[in-house]
Amino acid sequence: MRSRFSAFAAGDTAYLIATWHPKTRPVDLELDPGQRWTFLEILGKTGGGLLENEGTVEFRAHYRQDRRADSMHENSRFVRADGKWIYVAPVA
Repeated sequence: MRSRFSAFAAGDTAYLIATWHPKTRPVDLELDPGQRWTFLEILGKTGGGLLENEGTVEFRAHYRQDRRADSMHENSRFVRADGKWIYVAPVA
């Protein structure tokens, strides 16, 4: 989760696509250049242990846009594939 936030902050769309589950990732990803991601709060998690293959991370990602501070809140589902954690989708 933290590495994906860093990729959003750095504008690294290749990393974001590579760490997105193939069944849910977009064909193309355009990030808003006016959005500056400032910090990440991890609010909670489930699963994701050493011997587990699924987990969730609840977070609040803070950003600035047009001189205004804002944030997005999500509880995200991740799965382990080939030893790496990949983002699936928000938990419904």
